[in-house]
Amino acid sequence: MASLPLHLMGLSLFILGALVVCSNGGKISIYWGQNGNEGTLAETCATGNYGFVNIAFLCTFGNGLTPQINLAGHCDPYSNGCTGLSDDIRSCQESGVKVMLSIGGGAGSYYLSSAEDASQVAQYLWDNFLGGTSSSRPLGDAVLDGIDFDIEGGTPDHWDDLARDLTSFSSRGKRVYLTAAPQCPFPDAWVGGALNTGLFDYVWVQFYNNPPCQYSSGEVTNLQEAWDQWTTAINTTNVFLGLPAAPEAAGSGFIPSDILTSQVLPLLKHSERYGGVMLWSKYYDDRSGYSSSIKHDV
Repeated sequence: MASLPLHLMGLSLFILGALVVCSNGGKISIYWGQNGNEGTLAETCATGNYGFVNIAFLCTFGNGLTPQINLAGHCDPYSNGCTGLSDDIRSCQESGVKVMLSIGGGAGSYYLSSAEDASQVAQYLWDNFLGGTSSSRPLGDAVLDGIDFDIEGGTPDHWDDLARDLTSFSSRGKRVYLTAAPQCPFPDAWVGGALNTGLFDYVWVQFYNNPPCQYSSGEVTNLQEAWDQWTTAINTTNVFLGLPAAPEAAGSGFIPSDILTSQVLPLLKHSERYGGVMLWSKYYDDRSGYSSSIKHDV
């Protein structure tokens, strides 16, 4: 092949560089913990498909309730049966995967009754899952990377206080990352106020089970308009497109992988705040192979 003249070579590199700048790369975030048939946490990270794993869920906390974690069929926290996950967590982190504890969920019993209540919950999370110490750490002595707010019930009050309190622990050593999984109607009814703090590092917006702002039958407009609102209205550097990993993983909002990679992601990746794709959940991803089919395009 004949070589280009230097002045044209420089122009071609300039154009290539401009194309690279305009299309941002991202990672995949996955939820793990709500089905015992989805493989171990270590196996999840060993796939190489994910940049983030959200351990789901701490489903009971706040308002004086005894905090409870539910990991479905994976282990029994009531008999200290989940402490062995520490080795898995460290394995994930050593491979570059951030591991979060997801609090809330769609079927939990939780809410914060006051700023003081938020402070007490933050201290519990620090002592039992993050860099603090406790005699009863449910997942053992591994230090998680942060806390994911998947708040879908209770009240919208004091989640901003919890975010501030958790962030304050970063001054004690290892950084505490904050993530959130709001619904795509803007602003989110539960954590909209907390997101206004600007303290969240990653926000994976649930573009499913929400017909007004999700993909439907080839129509991308509603999703794109909601995406544009999320990526311009909140102060975070990484917004993720949250999707079901299979049609049966949600009531609506599934996007076939070929349509996602050819029609949807090219529109979203022009945003400087594009962070990647979040999937619900590892169990469904195993059955559909969704993350494997999209990871090179995310």
